[in-house]
Amino acid sequence: MSNKLDNEFQYQQQALALMAKRQKILAANIANADTPGYQARDFDFAKKLNSFNKTEYTNSDVVLRRTSEKHFTSLPNAGIRDAEILYRVPDQPSADGNTVDMDRERANFLDNSLKYQSSLSFITSQIKNIMSVVNQG
Repeated sequence: MSNKLDNEFQYQQQALALMAKRQKILAANIANADTPGYQARDFDFAKKLNSFNKTEYTNSDVVLRRTSEKHFTSLPNAGIRDAEILYRVPDQPSADGNTVDMDRERANFLDNSLKYQSSLSFITSQIKNIMSVVNQG
């Protein structure tokens, strides 16, 4: 039972970890808005999240065991490799080479924050539903 509950929340856990990582990257962009030569960074959140296929973590009663170090792990690390962090192409580059567009960064920061909060609310409601079923049974 515990394994099934863990599997149910792993996708949301990955989404939250990716959103937290993106928030740090966006915060760094905002903090370096006045740094000459700073290149704004970001990563493709949707692409990275889609790489974690939800059906791999739910709808499965099979527990896999790694017999070799060359096998894939059942849950990939939510960490973003440096190669996955991309430099943003500026709409209007500044004279000092800084590519941070504060309007875009603030909008992305707010959007990411709202998505993070809504994901937490969703997970909280799922936990409350599970707890109500457990307490009634």
